[in-house]
Amino acid sequence: MPGAVVFRRSLVRFAWLSILAAAATIALKTLAWWLTGSVGLLSDALESFVNLAAAVMTLAMLALAARPPDEDHAYGYSKAEYFSSGFEGMLILVAAAVIAIAAIGRLAAPQQLERLGVGLTATVAASAINFVVARVLARAGARHRSIALEADARHLMADVWTSAGVVVGVAAVGATGWLWLDPLIALAVAAHIVWAGVHLMWRSARGLLDPALSAADRQAIDAVLDEYRGRGIEFHALRTRQAAGRSFVSMHVLVPGAWTVQQGHDMVEEIEARIRRAVDDAAVFTHLEPREDPASYRDVELDGS
Repeated sequence: MPGAVVFRRSLVRFAWLSILAAAATIALKTLAWWLTGSVGLLSDALESFVNLAAAVMTLAMLALAARPPDEDHAYGYSKAEYFSSGFEGMLILVAAAVIAIAAIGRLAAPQQLERLGVGLTATVAASAINFVVARVLARAGARHRSIALEADARHLMADVWTSAGVVVGVAAVGATGWLWLDPLIALAVAAHIVWAGVHLMWRSARGLLDPALSAADRQAIDAVLDEYRGRGIEFHALRTRQAAGRSFVSMHVLVPGAWTVQQGHDMVEEIEARIRRAVDDAAVFTHLEPREDPASYRDVELDGS
């Protein structure tokens, strides 16, 4: 467990990277909006403010998730990451509402756009920063099973695609002179990020319900157990759950009743070690039972003890 705690603490540096990227993109996109007066670019800048707030929340929750277990939280604090991704989803929905309100007002009173070349260049530069950081966070989130980093990466990539659409749309406004196209682009941005916000909030809610490990992880566990089944060891009441970056596995292990306590202990220690190698950072709990005793088979159901 101490090694896992140090491992989770190392993720905080990725949150700082996200904060720095958000600050840089806010400056660039706000400049783009100020130069052009485009409500489409304003919507893009507002989403970057969401990125900053989300990155700060991610930093706080990753730091909390890295805390070691204590008497009040025996299984650790890893679920704190779900609060980060849920908060980010909520902020995205708020940003979508603000963007939609601004776009509707501009649709009623279109405004001439200015200095599009410089403004769009600043937006493209901001998008390049977001793209690079999103790729780094996505790889780190997948490698370390961090939903907070994954959520941040998904949001940044959504921001990249949003910015691409805004740049194309605002450039079209400059080419055609259709001023009504600018607020329509902003409304499209709002609709797009609503989907991203709802998706993040759903993933966070689902994570708090203790879902089972992925199919790949469960197959890896079964592969380990199959080796021991061939040696006459039986298993039941196998249960798994995911808590952000932590994995939990519990099972009952049935061995010959004639074995000594030492033999049974050595066997479950070996099995637990094999599963921890198969599923990174897994906490494994086993319950030893005699294979010949009928009472050992009464707790197969999921609501058994």
